[in-house]
Amino acid sequence: MKRTITVLVQNRSGVLNRITGLFARRQYNIDSITVGVTDNPTVSRMTFVVVADAMENIEQVMKQLHKQVDVLKVKDVTDEATVSRELALVKISATAEQRAEIGSLAETFRAQMIDVGRDSLTLQVTGHTDKVEAFIELIKTYGIQEIARTGVTAINRSVKSQTEASRLTLIH
Repeated sequence: MKRTITVLVQNRSGVLNRITGLFARRQYNIDSITVGVTDNPTVSRMTFVVVADAMENIEQVMKQLHKQVDVLKVKDVTDEATVSRELALVKISATAEQRAEIGSLAETFRAQMIDVGRDSLTLQVTGHTDKVEAFIELIKTYGIQEIARTGVTAINRSVKSQTEASRLTLIH
């Protein structure tokens, strides 16, 4: 099962290495990881998507994360109402004749052409991981030259009322 865990940490050198080392010692594969500074320059937010075979294993890792000196907050947001996004840059082979067709496909996914070469295009797509995967699958027919992906980043949704909170929980 895939779980999304967010961790607020002190923005210091070596913290990422210690945190990922904890996952490695437990033999968890990190499916994706994003790290960035928050509105407070002394705090960074890490978002991990990990694959675990049992919920007890995730709980164990979360307990270990809480024990880390530089960790401020740990949260498993998998079952919460969240907004999550991923960015992918995809460089594909493309002739001048194919560009209109590719542009139409990109428009369907709200992807953008961000670089055009003589024999290639680079497209940017953002969204939920399923959307990014679907876009990459469709664009493969043109010949992918290179892909760069950010990994998932997630944040809890804003909730206006208790009724809305219940409804959002049912959606996810």
